[in-house]
Amino acid sequence: MKTALGTILITEQEIRRRIAELGRQISNDYLKTPVTLVGILRGSFVFLADLIRAISLETPVEVDFMSVSSYGDATTTSGTVHIEKDLGISVGGKDVIIVEDIVDTGLTVFHVYNILLGRGARSLRVAALLEKPGKSKYNRPIDYVGFKIPNKFVVGFGLDYAQRYRNLPDIRVLDEI
Repeated sequence: MKTALGTILITEQEIRRRIAELGRQISNDYLKTPVTLVGILRGSFVFLADLIRAISLETPVEVDFMSVSSYGDATTTSGTVHIEKDLGISVGGKDVIIVEDIVDTGLTVFHVYNILLGRGARSLRVAALLEKPGKSKYNRPIDYVGFKIPNKFVVGFGLDYAQRYRNLPDIRVLDEI
């Protein structure tokens, strides 16, 4: 498939402003309460880096990552979730926020949520930079949503197509040509 970068869907300024708001919301929800952020690699790392800096220093934050894949180099999910890197810390008895770049089918977040629940997390919430409407298998509300977007394949701000475009400072539609 040949692709081209389409129009800017969300500008860098809009992203930064919304992440600051999410950081304040998390700070209020976890004031002086330790929280563990679990970033889902690779797409969430840019969002997580900005989000953690937007959380108040009054909120103790621990961070770890899982590498989970369901897309590979395609623009649609394979339907199978593979854990490529697991956590290095225990989440037992902790308040955890799963940090995702995008919730589309919800397959990844559904899978990770159930894994962490099974490992004894005291509470689980989800923060997603982007949420697509409609077809999610994750049947809970996303606790912290940056933006709801149309059902288009997007890249930038950590999101990729075949490992390209993660370094864009904004979110753009990827068009087929």
